[in-house]
Amino acid sequence: MFRNLEAEQARKGYTNSDVANLLGISRVSYENKKKTGKFTTFEIKILCKTFNVKFDYLFEEVREE
Repeated sequence: MFRNLEAEQARKGYTNSDVANLLGISRVSYENKKKTGKFTTFEIKILCKTFNVKFDYLFEEVREE
């Protein structure tokens, strides 16, 4: 759902487990949040800081046409 989140995670070489650990949640929970977009404000702040990017970029939705 969030191509830029995937891209930044790959650039850093982070696995889903790595990012889940940063957020203090399970890998499965992180993967579900990536699908649904239901991150908490606290989690969003951690992700933006970790990847050193702005919210609008990291969570830009790519719509399939």
